[in-house]
Amino acid sequence: MPARQYWLMKSEPEECSIDTLAQSVSQCLPWTGVRNYQARNFMRDAMQVGDGVLFYHSSCPQPGVAGLAEVASAAYLDATQFDPASPYFDARSQREAPRWLHVDVRFVRKTRLLGLAEMRAQPGLAGMTLLRPGNRLSITPVTPAEWQLILELLERT
Repeated sequence: MPARQYWLMKSEPEECSIDTLAQSVSQCLPWTGVRNYQARNFMRDAMQVGDGVLFYHSSCPQPGVAGLAEVASAAYLDATQFDPASPYFDARSQREAPRWLHVDVRFVRKTRLLGLAEMRAQPGLAGMTLLRPGNRLSITPVTPAEWQLILELLERT
């Protein structure tokens, strides 16, 4: 069995927050709407069921890690690409050769908000993809050392 991997997955809280995930019937939701090839490839080629997820609230007044989740499925077809009423509709995507996939994400627990300033103040997170200038990916890998440090930070009050 491959070693567990870790990911940071961004979501705008107005669309899907950690509370949305926690309050869903099964506490599990599809991570739809990813429209970046690199992020899609992470889901398709690298994510495994059971991988850890830092659930990150983005594009909001206080962005940051808001909870923990886990990957709950292998990557599969994101049907929103074929729905003209969806904001994630992709007119160039073909049913015979779909472009976009997603995974299901399962709630683990809500945490205090760990904001960008606090993360940037940690030398052990200096190389974290999220904190690199110009990074806008909605899904990024997290190293085991970064994961552990973030878990320790989340336990502080």
